Amino acid sequence: MSNGKVDFGRPVLVAGGGGFIGGHLVTRLMEQGHKHVRCVDIKPMGQWYQTSTEAENVVADLTLAENCKAACEDVADVYNLACDMGGMGFIENNKALCMLSVLINTHLLMESRDAKVDRFFYASSACVYNADKQINPDVIPLKEADAYPAMPEDGYGWEKLFSERMCRHFREDYGLKTRVARFHNVYGPYGTWDGGREKAPAAMCRKVIAANDTGQHNIEIWGDGEQTRSFTYIDDCLHGINLIMNSNLDEPINLGSSELVTINGLVDIVEEIGNIKLDRTYNLDAPKGVNGRNSDNTMILERLGGAPSTRLKDGMKKTYQWIESEYRKREEKSVPASSNA
Repeated sequence: MSNGKVDFGRPVLVAGGGGFIGGHLVTRLMEQGHKHVRCVDIKPMGQWYQTSTEAENVVADLTLAENCKAACEDVADVYNLACDMGGMGFIENNKALCMLSVLINTHLLMESRDAKVDRFFYASSACVYNADKQINPDVIPLKEADAYPAMPEDGYGWEKLFSERMCRHFREDYGLKTRVARFHNVYGPYGTWDGGREKAPAAMCRKVIAANDTGQHNIEIWGDGEQTRSFTYIDDCLHGINLIMNSNLDEPINLGSSELVTINGLVDIVEEIGNIKLDRTYNLDAPKGVNGRNSDNTMILERLGGAPSTRLKDGMKKTYQWIESEYRKREEKSVPASSNA
């Protein structure tokens, strides 16, 4: 920044820009007027969720310090959304892999300090919250202070909490302006919907779409279906990132919807969208996470004047329609071309 204003001419780095939220963020930053958005992701470009031809697109492993140094060159702002993560099935079975993401934030912070970037945004998670405060489905919404005493989600949650502290100490010791948002289950179009890393909203959409397609009217739900969550639509997440990045908030802040729903209730919503009723079976041995988690939005309302407000059924309808389109495309590709021989 210069004189308190955003310098739209200097590069902006989106680490993890080939991912779900990162891809949306790249587009949003260019819409806001940024002339040079550097988008870095480890995945081959053909696997990026979205690709903007107007951005500087780089395939690089940001766990390596030399790649972070190159990524931060001449950069004004850094948005770090890069990490190994997925739905509960992935993070419960890949704890070490999730924790290795600490290398990304460590090296990005060091190179941001050395490059004298203006601001550093870190995408944290509601998985940092103390598990003892999430044992009841009728959960009391989680305040920012509820991350301590520390007992986060094993693996992924510990990495996020440790990286939050690194942001704090780089601000205190080196004067780097850091902003930290705790995302609560972000969903929407252009996200993972199959393959094992998808989260509950996308998984439920895929299962209902498949049931409609195959005529097999049953659905498996992980856990007893009574565990509760709040889910944040991607547009609300992007708006919140912008508010937080341009605020004077030093401490971590919730960025999530406060609309609490059971997993059974989420299935009800998707069934209504798909105009179908399914027989439900419950896999009690499958990963299900904590029993209840919801966002207390007192701080974001008081400090920034707004909080995520998209109704779950509205966001899910848009998400369902996009996943259905992608499902149809995949099915068409799997059908062999007819032969006249």
